[in-house]
Amino acid sequence: MKLDARVLTAVLLPVLAAAAGCHSYHVETTVENHTSEPIQLVEVDYPSASFGIDKLAAGATFHYRIQIRGSGPLKVAFTGKDGRQTVVEGPTVAERQEGRLEIVLLPGNKAEFHPELSPAP
Repeated sequence: MKLDARVLTAVLLPVLAAAAGCHSYHVETTVENHTSEPIQLVEVDYPSASFGIDKLAAGATFHYRIQIRGSGPLKVAFTGKDGRQTVVEGPTVAERQEGRLEIVLLPGNKAEFHPELSPAP
């Protein structure tokens, strides 16, 4: 039994297309509370999206997976026990970067960003 070239093409083309172009770029993100008190209303903004955490206990860590669309700075905003909101701007990220990002919330309304990301395209 011989396969027609058109049938073979119709079967193989979708399989090859799926295998070649379906890479999803993700950044594994952690937010760590290294302050000595619980914080609330944590929001992490990144190009085209954001995520939030209602409460984060002292010493706690929150994990989240993001996908960056576009390019721009990261920002974290959080509210301390005193009710004061803090906003800290982090590094600039770009679409198709992937890897890990650690955001450490520190005493004195400070934050550090520790990116381990692939180079920006």
